[in-house]
Amino acid sequence: MKSKYLKWGLSVIILSILLIGTILLALSIGEINFSISEIIDIFKNKTGIEYTILSKIRLPRIMLGLSVGGALSLSGVILQGIYRNPLVEPYTMGISGGAAFGVAITIVFGLNMLIGSYMLPISGFIGAVVTVFLVYFLAIRKNHFNINRMLLIGVMISFMASSAMMFLMSTTSSENLHSIVFWVMGSLDEPDSFLVKVVFFSSISGLLITYFFSNQLNALRLGESKAKHLGVNTNLTIRVLFITASLLTGISVAVSGVIGFVGLVIPHILRIIIGADLRILIITSFLGGGIFLILCDLISRTIIAPNELPIGVITGMIGGLVFIFVLSKSKFNI
Repeated sequence: MKSKYLKWGLSVIILSILLIGTILLALSIGEINFSISEIIDIFKNKTGIEYTILSKIRLPRIMLGLSVGGALSLSGVILQGIYRNPLVEPYTMGISGGAAFGVAITIVFGLNMLIGSYMLPISGFIGAVVTVFLVYFLAIRKNHFNINRMLLIGVMISFMASSAMMFLMSTTSSENLHSIVFWVMGSLDEPDSFLVKVVFFSSISGLLITYFFSNQLNALRLGESKAKHLGVNTNLTIRVLFITASLLTGISVAVSGVIGFVGLVIPHILRIIIGADLRILIITSFLGGGIFLILCDLISRTIIAPNELPIGVITGMIGGLVFIFVLSKSKFNI
């Protein structure tokens, strides 16, 4: 038992050190490179163009990368625990499709001119929330959840939302088409500090709520009937965690666009390395997701500088390759 907790503690410490190192690396590298000592001096003096670059451009991207990466990875852990299915991830439930459809409607009909820059994230979040409630209410029968029914409904709604969005894209102007495609491919280039703070505090709140239910989620991995015998209120647990995962995904997608693979890859890799106990997997997945997305953003903005690749391209390529490699070398059954 002591060795298990020691392993958990070391895992959190190592990931925390890696996160700090990743943040410093992302602050240092760009069109203008800075050394660690220069970064310290720049933040001490708080003047000049260098301070503007670090505080107004790179630091918000890092905060958003940590928040979105952590939120998506955490959502993946929650949904895989609820459904007891290793292939379930945040976007399986149609949340990203609903958000993308909401944004497509806003762009095609020119609604983004109503309240300026906030309209796109608001419409994306509304689309995600509508999808969540559709899945939620269609899956309930006699005040009880049917897990398989919920999963199938989520997948079907995802396909329907994607088809509806493609219809809008095929009938709109090339300018609107470009805007939709750019948003769908994902980016951490969010200039509004208020939105960055909203995603950051939402992700931390989601982490705390999920950890509070970690023992119940562990019990759910045994199945609903066994969890009930252990004294778990399965309906309440599933409702709270499903809504938490959905809102985390909805907020992330609304601000950063569709960024895939994080919620699938990171929980799997850490489950192989650390184990399946959700008391530690919740925390390590949050940290690991943040590290992964910050690194992917660093690659996306430097690999073809001064141009920038959509971050969804990087997460898909790197995440897929790393995932296949880890699975091929792993001796564990998932």
